[in-house]
Amino acid sequence: MSIRILVLEDDRLFNETLQDFLEEEGYAIDCTLDPYSALDLTYASKYDLYLLDVNLPYENGFDLLEKLRKSGDMTPAIFLTSREDKSSLVKGFGVGADDYMKKPIDLDELLFRIEALLRRQVRQNRLEVGSYHLDTIAKKIYKDDEPLEITQKAVELLILFFESRGEVVSSEMIKDRLWAAGQMPSEGALRVYIAQLKKIFPDAISNIRGIGYRFELNDA
Repeated sequence: MSIRILVLEDDRLFNETLQDFLEEEGYAIDCTLDPYSALDLTYASKYDLYLLDVNLPYENGFDLLEKLRKSGDMTPAIFLTSREDKSSLVKGFGVGADDYMKKPIDLDELLFRIEALLRRQVRQNRLEVGSYHLDTIAKKIYKDDEPLEITQKAVELLILFFESRGEVVSSEMIKDRLWAAGQMPSEGALRVYIAQLKKIFPDAISNIRGIGYRFELNDA
């Protein structure tokens, strides 16, 4: 599966240049010129990386990324900007950017930074849960290198449990993680995902009535 990148750049010519360059490098690219359209795309699709301009119509890239981070979207992000002041640099990293490049952009350098950032993500893409391991990109769980029959959303739920380290995970947190904005969360589907995980970890999941669930694995 191709790495999918969202490019938000209001300079149409530079936008097209980035799209052509990155598609030639084998990436799947969605491009947009304004933050509202970009936000809509993040609701509709999952991305591996965001390339975000800062100076944009309607609102700036900092505000957009801050909204995404507050919604739980931790997709890696690189700001591409003509701003050179230190306060902008501090602001960019403060709202959750992973990297920051000043225009004019050297495309070869951009490619190196993208590849480096994606490599760092790959190192975090295998999680050990007891005697199982999770592929967080493919959304699969393995036992002795054999994939188990389980839905991708159930794996996403397990990743959320793993990240929470034994804390109670509220039903609202689960719904925010498993269903994109605009989608209708399903209590029935959630019960199915919990049941799938309980088949693998029969004693690890506790239902905290009226609140959510706790995942504790004694031998993890």
